Amino acid sequence: MVDRFENQAPEKLQGKYQAMVVCCILGIGSLVSWNSMLTIADYYYQIFPAYHPSRVITLVYQPIALVTILILAYYESKINTRKRILTGYIIFTISTFLLIVLDLTTKGHGGIGPYIGLCTIVASFGLADATVKGGIIGDLSLMCPELIQSFMAGLAVAGALTSALRLITKAAFEKSNDRLRKGAMIFLVISTFIEFLCLMLYAYVFPKLPIVKYYRRKAASEGSKTVVADLAAAGIQNQSDLTDDDDSKIQRLTKKELLLQNIDYALNLFLIYVLTLSIFPGFLYENTGQHGLGTWYALVLVAMYNFWDLVGRYAPLVNWLKVENRKALTIAVWSRYFLVPAFYFTAKYGDKGWMIMLISVLGLTTGHLTVCILTIAPKGYKGPEKNALGNLLVIFILGGALTGVSLGWLWLIGKKNAF
Repeated sequence: MVDRFENQAPEKLQGKYQAMVVCCILGIGSLVSWNSMLTIADYYYQIFPAYHPSRVITLVYQPIALVTILILAYYESKINTRKRILTGYIIFTISTFLLIVLDLTTKGHGGIGPYIGLCTIVASFGLADATVKGGIIGDLSLMCPELIQSFMAGLAVAGALTSALRLITKAAFEKSNDRLRKGAMIFLVISTFIEFLCLMLYAYVFPKLPIVKYYRRKAASEGSKTVVADLAAAGIQNQSDLTDDDDSKIQRLTKKELLLQNIDYALNLFLIYVLTLSIFPGFLYENTGQHGLGTWYALVLVAMYNFWDLVGRYAPLVNWLKVENRKALTIAVWSRYFLVPAFYFTAKYGDKGWMIMLISVLGLTTGHLTVCILTIAPKGYKGPEKNALGNLLVIFILGGALTGVSLGWLWLIGKKNAF
């Protein structure tokens, strides 16, 4: 059964490039709402000036995401992946729409009540993020590396897109009343549409692409149960010819064994996001001081991070830029921590040119190293093991993000009126 699939050439199957485009859009949808929240943070600083919006909403988001992925990763082999991912996009769509409703209801006014409502909606984003990201990365780990790379690139496209739109809306509404609010509403409307689009693409388009069906049938032949519903949605019945007896004889690594074999990849992902989230976005909004760009400064820094993060995620498509050596990856990850003193002294003594350069390096290395690890790690494993490993690696991404957000508060030590 397995040999029958191995003898085919998946790169020649129809639908590869369509699948890459869909994966990129799904990646955009898994982060566009959250990136919109971060990008319009200047609006939330205007209506909630005393509540540290960029830091607090991130600290609300990340624990929910981490707890959710821990639960889902533990039960991943028993969960219907199709329902899991569709549920995540439904939550994203509804939650993003509720942000619009909240703002219209409160008429853009601040206060503790609206702020609690905002944080509650942000918590639902964390729930949706872990549901979608863990599910899709686990699912795409069954397939060719180009698809998971496209999904991860979509995450960066979401950031670059929202940053570009934010700069455009700020310029367009610079002289109008409620300019920040108008820009924020445009963001949220666009984000709601994108989330709904992702819901439709995953439900009706993605499972029917030939290359996707190929890899899912291959995974089913290796004993994977998580692909059953998606194969059924593609019109494929009796997708596995294995009997129960045959299935029980398939030797699979446990989650513990998978983690031990890939502990360096997992820890590297954790360390990547500890550093990144300790700086982005809170440091950029609250610790970079005043410069010639004025209110544009933080937006430019966020835009530069997102642009270079996008470049970094596409860089591994060039073979000689793809880092596959495990020791080299570890050295690269640890080397990034020299950025901490660099950011500190640049914020204190440097000018905006140096800060833009540093944030560009942070974005480039975050995207590049993340994609290298996630595309290399699943190689050599069976379908069920790849799905489990994908979920395990997302745990370390979200765990690193939560740790980084928490450590980000240390930048406020010694700052006047910080709390």
